[in-house]
Amino acid sequence: MGNFDLSVGYFKEGKFDLALKEINACIKEDKKNAELYFFRARVHSRLGNFELSLEDFDYLTQLEPFNPSFISDRAVVLHLLKRNEEAATEFDRALNLEPSNPYRYSSRAYFRDRIGDFQGAIDDYTKAIEMDPEDAVSYNNRGLVEEKMGYMSRAKKSFEIADDLVGYKSSQQTKAKSADTSEKNKATFSMPKQENAASKLSLDGYFNVFKKIFTDKSTWSEFVDFIGSGFKTKTPRDS
Repeated sequence: MGNFDLSVGYFKEGKFDLALKEINACIKEDKKNAELYFFRARVHSRLGNFELSLEDFDYLTQLEPFNPSFISDRAVVLHLLKRNEEAATEFDRALNLEPSNPYRYSSRAYFRDRIGDFQGAIDDYTKAIEMDPEDAVSYNNRGLVEEKMGYMSRAKKSFEIADDLVGYKSSQQTKAKSADTSEKNKATFSMPKQENAASKLSLDGYFNVFKKIFTDKSTWSEFVDFIGSGFKTKTPRDS
């Protein structure tokens, strides 16, 4: 008998083999639960079982062919399999299905950056920012791409806006703050963390978090976790 909460716990601890064992048992008992396949696909991805992960996403997109979140996650797996033309098509399809969601642009921008389409990435981050001017992650990531292209003054401006949005203070300013405040305003940009990440999540609650991937900036770090490379941060800067 599978235990979903136990599988989630193993996943969060990095014990992916054990997480897979539990989620497989859950699926054996409930073969029609799409959300279990969604979770297993992510477990497979963390184990490097990209073909198996793709099989689960193929199944999910057959069940819900117009679900932009499933399509986006499938695109990530295609990218990991170096099937970038197919991945690009899927990112485009997810965006076309949900054009008013700025995080569709952010996710495609991150992919474009990874495959070397720097101008395309900048364009997508800029569009995401136009739609959500308070998206610090897109400002920060756009700055990283602008640096790669040699647009140093533009990158500096993007970083400054990102810093302002997340409450970063220069070293001169933080010296005037209390030790507690300075801890809260570290120089290195960090990804927003999902709420209640440390708390025990029920099946419905956990998947409610997963379903916000690519739709909510508070869970944007899930995309980074999914591709497994970690989020590249800029180096600390003073104003």
